[in-house]
Amino acid sequence: MKLLGFVLRLGLLLAGLVFFASLLAAGLVVLMLWLLRALWAKLTGQPVSPWTFQVNRQAVWQRFNQRGFGPRAASSTDNVVDVQAQDVTDVTVVTDVESKRIEPARH
Repeated sequence: MKLLGFVLRLGLLLAGLVFFASLLAAGLVVLMLWLLRALWAKLTGQPVSPWTFQVNRQAVWQRFNQRGFGPRAASSTDNVVDVQAQDVTDVTVVTDVESKRIEPARH
């Protein structure tokens, strides 16, 4: 049982090292590409511009603000119900209430 645990730990350690080495290699490839690009820009007299990822935050905000945060919000005309408006302050007759006697609580 101890041998199986040791082999499992060794395998996980090797997998982690391989993963780390692959990330390191990918980073070095990107670095080499950027350095070659910067060298080419210097040789041709062009300015060296960094690689950037442009995000238009205003467009993202407007998209979510107009639509709502849930699944697709219904349009405003889908929820319209046409009813007759009535002023409830003029109604003084109540017919659907049953009177109940309230007794004080006993201790």
